[in-house]
Formats: sequence, C-alpha cells, structure tokens
Amino acid sequence: MASTRKLRNISEIRRFFHRNETPIYFVSATNFNLLGIDEWVRNFKYINYIDCYDGKHPNVFCPPEMPHAEFESIEDINNYLLQHKSVVDLIEGRGGKPKLVFLMFDEKTEKLAKEIGCQVWFPRAKLRGRVDNKIETVRIGDKAGVPSVPNTLAEVKDYKQLMQVAAEAGLGRDLVLQSAYGDSGHTTFFIKSEQDFRAHAGEIIGQGEIKVMKRIRCRGSAIEACTTKNGTIVGPLMTELVGFPELTPYRGGWCGNEIFPDAFTQKLRNKARDYTFKFGEQLRKEGYRGYFELDFLSDLKSGELYLGELNPRITGASSMTNHAAFAHADAPLFLFHLLEFSNVPFDLDIDELNARWAARENIDNWSQIVIKHTENTVDVLSEAPASGIWRMRDDGGIDYSRFDYHRRAVESEREAFFLRILKPGDYRYEGADLGILVLRGRVMTSKFELTERARRWIHSIRAMYRGRPLAPAAAPAERSFKIL
Repeated sequence: MASTRKLRNISEIRRFFHRNETPIYFVSATNFNLLGIDEWVRNFKYINYIDCYDGKHPNVFCPPEMPHAEFESIEDINNYLLQHKSVVDLIEGRGGKPKLVFLMFDEKTEKLAKEIGCQVWFPRAKLRGRVDNKIETVRIGDKAGVPSVPNTLAEVKDYKQLMQVAAEAGLGRDLVLQSAYGDSGHTTFFIKSEQDFRAHAGEIIGQGEIKVMKRIRCRGSAIEACTTKNGTIVGPLMTELVGFPELTPYRGGWCGNEIFPDAFTQKLRNKARDYTFKFGEQLRKEGYRGYFELDFLSDLKSGELYLGELNPRITGASSMTNHAAFAHADAPLFLFHLLEFSNVPFDLDIDELNARWAARENIDNWSQIVIKHTENTVDVLSEAPASGIWRMRDDGGIDYSRFDYHRRAVESEREAFFLRILKPGDYRYEGADLGILVLRGRVMTSKFELTERARRWIHSIRAMYRGRPLAPAAAPAERSFKIL
C-alpha cells in the first residue's frame, strides 16, 4: 500500500483508498462493526463466521462449518477462522501482502496471522490488553486530565471491608463496582446493600483490584476517535441505550445508540470532544495508535462529565460513526485508522477537521437497537427474520419489503434495516444476540425512555423468531461474551 508522496487533503485520501491494491480483511463473527467500509476501500473483504445475508453480500465470505471446540470468546472465533482451509485458500489465492483487522484478537491470533503471511493492522494484543483494563483506564484518564466518576481502586475481600474502603474515599454506601475486564454489564455491579453484595460476591472477591465508584444518576454516551501521528481525530457524541429489559437481560448492558445533532448541550459536546482528544493524545504516549472508543457519563445532578470506560478497538457503535453524514461528506473515521497503519504520510489540519465534524449540519438522525434474547430459556430456532429492509404497517406489525445490506436504503421512519444474527438451527439462550435494527430518527424520548415506535419494532421483530424447546441436558454452554 505504498505511496510516493504525502496525502494533503480529504480528496487525496479518498482517491488513495479508491485505488488501493492491498488486500484488507475484517475477520470477525459478523461484518456489522465495519458495515460499508468495503465500498470505500478497494480490495476490502469480510471473513465472517455468521452469514447474516444468506450468501447475498458480494464481499462477505463465510467458510463452511468444520468441527471445532466450543467458542468461549470472539478471539476463539477469529482463531478458528484463521485456521480454516477455505479462509487460508481465499487469502493465498487473492495474493498481495494481506492485512487483517479485527474486533477482538489475542496473541494466538497474531501468531496465526503471521503463519499465513498476514499483518495485523492494530496495536499489539498485549498493549490493547493493558489499556483495556478498566483500572488502567482510570490512570490514563488521570494523566490526560480526563476525570472519572469519584472512585477508589481496591481489592475487595468482603462487604464490611468494601464499606470501609468506600467511607474512606467519601463515596457513600450506594456504589457501582467494576472489575478490570468485561463488557455490556457482565462485570458491572450495583451494590446498595449486603444482600446485593452477596448476589455478586463470587464475581467480585478474588478478582484483584476493583474500581469502586460513587453511584450517580447519569446518562450514558459514546464517542469514537482515532489517534494518529498527526493528532487525534474525534467523531460525534452519541447517546447510548443501556439496560432496557426489552432488549437485554443485563442491568448495565449496552443495547444500542442514537446519533442526532442535539443529543446533548453544546457545552457538553465540546467538553466530550476536548476530553476525547486529550485521552487520545495520552494513549499515543502509552504506545497505542488507531481507533478507540470512550464511554462518558453525564451526572444529571451536577452536570459534570465523567470518563466511563475505554474500548481500544472498533465497537458496536462504529457502524453509526462510520455512516454519519460527516463520514459521507469527508471519509469514515476508520479510513484514518487504515491510513495510520499503512505508514503513508499525510498532512491534515486535525483541529479544523474535528471542528467540521462537530458542526450540527454534519450530524444526521439515526438509531440502532441491539436485540438480545432476554428470557432464561434455551431452545433451537426454527424461524428467524431475514436481513434486509422491513416496513411497519399501520397496525404496528411489520412486513419484509426487500433485500438490501445498506442502511441508506431505509427511506423513512416507517422502514428499518434489520441485520439478522441468529438463524434457524442456532441455539437461542439468555443474552444471545438475535439481531440489530437500524432506523432513521430517535428511538428514545427526551426522558431517555424507549419510544412507542421503538417498542413496536422490538415486539414485531421478536415475534418473527420461533423455536423448539430443548431438554436442559441437550443445551450447549451459554456464551458469556458478545459477538458485536
């Protein structure tokens, strides 16, 4: 992916990727996180475990199933794919000097990539693991001047000791605890009483240093960015859907996003952008470069903005960022990640770019809803809705309109793009990702409750899934990881 001269503007960057000759592959369970990047970058392909499109997407390759051990992480899925003969044959057959990008990977993934002649275009897994640690995130934020919710870091041995630690830090008795690693509410615990503590004691005691936070009434938000040698490029601030029981069984579980111009006050948006820039600059000092996401918490009482957590990767919100109006006007944020790792020199006014991307006219109204199986049951799906464009009738029911894999094909708020994750024949279990709805407009009210339109879509999509029950002995091990 060599270039003989420095790229000096967005037009030259777009042309550079339009002419790209280096094979680049996104290896993951699905192509959701980098949906549409293949239309910006020539020779960009998806290698996925789950075929969300029934073979209809021209740039998605899903190898035939072969025997494998039970997957315990998305890293396991990716390592399986990189050892699959059909995948190796595809990569070798297309030639060139192939590059790989992932949602998640580990040191085994890096080794497998090297063995098949591929280069991973992300910071090393060891570094990502260090900065992904929620405890380390607090420390990086402190160095960058980005405050976290009032907290203390401690190894928790029992409830009495927890109360003593919290009292010494002035955090009160209503607490939120987070262990170093985890996602979508799996390792976030709300502790207001000894009974609450006992319910999660096995997940707290013996886990090493725990982040003990004062509990605040807050709104969650997400912002994605890319730290480069030229500076940190910052995307728009998005609202987050968190913990809705209609969507997720996890109390603190992420279940979607909204992007719209007035999601927060201008003051809050400016502060989030400033904090994200500072955090990105500190990340680069830590040795990290490329794409990352920050969660922020806005205190409804004080108005303060606090750092929630860091995801040193693309995320479930990346599709929203890379399809926003500014991305179509300039370039998706992920292209700057690819540019950084291509080692092609470029020279852009980062401050001017960040200001333009923050402008109201460059942010349009879209939402995404991640629908999980919320019941404590296990069965095998016999029916599931197809990916494509669905349309809502006047009575609130929905009909399949047409196949498409572009969210821009959604013509009005009466339509939605649905990306199916679980298909007929798959096991459905508590916490399993059923699919993702992408809609124009908001899905939450000004009070951050689900709109009636959103509830109808959720109910109607759920009604399209049908399964046959299993005896408990026949049920597979449940996944404790998200694949999005």
